[in-house]
Amino acid sequence: MSVLVARIGKPHSLHGEVTVQAHTDDPMGRFVPGATFVTDAAAGSGVPKSLTIRNARQHKGIWLLAFDGIPDRTGAEGLRGTQLLLDEEDETGNDEDGWYEEELVGLRVLDPAGEPLGTVAGLDVGVAQDRLVVTLTDGTEVLVPLVEAIVPSLDPTAGVVVVDAPPGLFDIAREG
Repeated sequence: MSVLVARIGKPHSLHGEVTVQAHTDDPMGRFVPGATFVTDAAAGSGVPKSLTIRNARQHKGIWLLAFDGIPDRTGAEGLRGTQLLLDEEDETGNDEDGWYEEELVGLRVLDPAGEPLGTVAGLDVGVAQDRLVVTLTDGTEVLVPLVEAIVPSLDPTAGVVVVDAPPGLFDIAREG
């Protein structure tokens, strides 16, 4: 099974750099020159089956990556939307507190009393903390901070996430 490490965004410079949305808890360890990722891109896009990092840096809190064989902005533009993946067996970290989006999507979301609240629709990776994207039973989409005080139990094997939402958390999403 492959895990999503990053999604490529727009080109950043004339020298083939691209912005990336990191989906890893260890970007400093993953985004290093020489690291190679399997790609997942639209059929016929011309994106290589794998990309190797030539250079990696942060600029104003955004990761910028340059890849071998992508020398300019035109080549970088062709990478937009490409997912960078690693095979799960290639994972070197052992982060028991970390979750991959594919482990979470579809899990049932319950309140502490066991009442259904909705389902997990995704994972929003943030700089300070990650958030569960939850579709409530009424169809409203909310972002739930993935912190133990609000998400006291997360069990992908059982297919359940318990959310102890503070007052008003869901109301904010319904009003917006």
